[in-house]
Amino acid sequence: MPDFVYESRHAGPVAGVDEAGRGPLAGPVVAAAVVLDPDCIPDGLNDSKQLTAARRADLCARLLDCATVGVGIATVEEIDELNILWATMLAMTRAVDALGVRPEMVLVDGNRCPRWDHRSQWVIGGDALCLSIAAASIVAKHRRDMMMIDYDRQYPGYGWASNKGYAAKVHQEALRTLGPTPLHRRSFAPVAQARLALEPMTVQVG
Repeated sequence: MPDFVYESRHAGPVAGVDEAGRGPLAGPVVAAAVVLDPDCIPDGLNDSKQLTAARRADLCARLLDCATVGVGIATVEEIDELNILWATMLAMTRAVDALGVRPEMVLVDGNRCPRWDHRSQWVIGGDALCLSIAAASIVAKHRRDMMMIDYDRQYPGYGWASNKGYAAKVHQEALRTLGPTPLHRRSFAPVAQARLALEPMTVQVG
């Protein structure tokens, strides 16, 4: 289980940062930054992937009540323009900016930090090691899941309410038959291939 050791090494506010949505074929990438109050840390914080959707929703609500939380989003257009790595870095930067306080240290899940002027440290597997990063993983995952459920109502047939935009079988079949939506990442190969397959062939007559 994650603990508060990383945060306790620093004086002043320490923010944990994580993202959700790097791998899907559709939808934005969402990052969260969380500064925990040491006197009000909800029980059960863990890597969001280890929690049920209901547990994530409950913990997200509790974090909004007792922690400082910022959320940042990079759009599908930004993902296609920048690539998914730099769009993720952009979402993380926006999440920290949205905190409303300047952290003394930022702990980032993964193996690199955005190019910013914050003191920061990356932590591989941080969502399973560091409470602040675990909290951020929960907020980011819950927020993005809620967005994809809403998008599923706007674009039915792709199964986003259940697969959240990942390349599940029903999603890939819908891509082939219905084609990409405005929320699909056209720079991702399966989307680009589906788009080309549905374009009418041009026959040149010599």
